[in-house]
Amino acid sequence: MSTTTINTESTIAMDHPNYNIEHKKGKHLTYEERVIIQIRLKDGWSTYQIAKAIGCTPNTVRNEINRGLVPLYHGKHYRYKADAGQLAYKEHRQHSRKCYSRLAKSKFVEYVVTHFKEDGWSLDACHGHALVSGEFGTDQTVCTKTLYNYADLGLISIKNIDLPLKLHRNTRNKRVRQNKKDLGRSIEERPKEIENREEFGHWEADLVIGQKSGEDKVLLTLAERKSRQFFIRQIAGKTARAVMEEFKSICTEYGNMFSRVFKTITTDNGSEFAQLQELETISATMIYFARPFSSWEKGTNEMHNGLIRRFIPKGRRINEYSFDEIVEIEDWCNLLPRKILTHRTLDEVFNDELDKIYAA
Repeated sequence: MSTTTINTESTIAMDHPNYNIEHKKGKHLTYEERVIIQIRLKDGWSTYQIAKAIGCTPNTVRNEINRGLVPLYHGKHYRYKADAGQLAYKEHRQHSRKCYSRLAKSKFVEYVVTHFKEDGWSLDACHGHALVSGEFGTDQTVCTKTLYNYADLGLISIKNIDLPLKLHRNTRNKRVRQNKKDLGRSIEERPKEIENREEFGHWEADLVIGQKSGEDKVLLTLAERKSRQFFIRQIAGKTARAVMEEFKSICTEYGNMFSRVFKTITTDNGSEFAQLQELETISATMIYFARPFSSWEKGTNEMHNGLIRRFIPKGRRINEYSFDEIVEIEDWCNLLPRKILTHRTLDEVFNDELDKIYAA
């Protein structure tokens, strides 16, 4: 606003002593309100009187006066000027708005989008692998939370609907229900140190069903608790015999090392695992059964089963997928960098553990 305008406002204010501008609570001071402050200070008003006239707090007026002081007479005196206050306000506003490093770190963002869309990595896996592999430094990346914020704000070509875990979080409290079946040794008898995931060789097992009606194959899944290594085996059906035959096949595959690689197996009380205790008669492997309706007790396996559903939706027949396609899903799961493994892949950690066993 020009000097002429200020003089005009001054004239109005002088002609009308009770003249004020209604200030909206919570809003910043306007240029017109700064002009009133300048005029009323010249008239000798206190900060309290000015604040009452404008409709804001005295502290707001006091801060504004300090912000807009201009030196006069070679710095011997200072006087508040509306123009100086407005200029200082605009400068502060330029620095106060939220700044994004989206453009400055576009190469990293492109890296994340590429691996997310082509490899199916999570945003956290992309961030962690970029740092661990040395492809980007910490000053070249943004954190995982910022990546999710970018998705919320539409700053990257990834939407919330593309993030399956973000939309399917189950926040209900866990419940432990009374056993209805007793197929064998309860998980309550399992050594507590297994919970720490510090020892290799403790597995969780489950089945992934395709179409419930009609004959269809089933996926037997196994997840190792420490390395998170994930096995997917296609079996003939949801029967105890089919499950046991596949475990005997795995036992033959590992030979005399089976009991060292598979120290314990924890599964649920489904009838399809009714014969699983037979493994204890042919090996040193211990079998434990989770409590019914307590899938969280074998959460590692359940989480990996959720990854399978990205490729094989519920209700889709397993028979529609070839052996190679199942293997491809398994490879994708095991080649996914995990934050909990310092962004190493499951295969890397699993192979290291096998090397230790075979070297012993």
